[in-house]
Amino acid sequence: MAARKPKPGKQYFTAATANATLPLVRAIVRDIMALAREFSERSDRLARLRGGKDTPGDAHQEELQQVQSELERDQERMSEYVEKLTSLGVELKQPLTGLLDFPCWMDGREVYLCWQYGEPEVAHWHELHAGFAGRQKLLADAATE
Repeated sequence: MAARKPKPGKQYFTAATANATLPLVRAIVRDIMALAREFSERSDRLARLRGGKDTPGDAHQEELQQVQSELERDQERMSEYVEKLTSLGVELKQPLTGLLDFPCWMDGREVYLCWQYGEPEVAHWHELHAGFAGRQKLLADAATE
């Protein structure tokens, strides 16, 4: 079987380069998590407002429109935050928990270095399709290619 090669032009991280981005990534992810909570609360509020059986009055309709507008603004802001991460080469996996992946070339294959908000450093990895459940601790010399 032919040796696999990294995709040309794709950014791959080592543990060191991923950890070097953490101050900026941490700030962006903190904003994403706060926005994700607000979005979830607004979505729940909108669902409750729409769930009423009565014909909405003007005040009710105005509140519905306001919450809908806030949700649209939240979606725009979230897109901007995700784009910031993407421009860094980082993939957001779970906005509410601050889970993200850094593409990595390790042992002749592409994997993800995995980090979650609150962790002091990037110290785990997983296969591309394994997800969080497949996380493994990085060995001292891993992810240095």
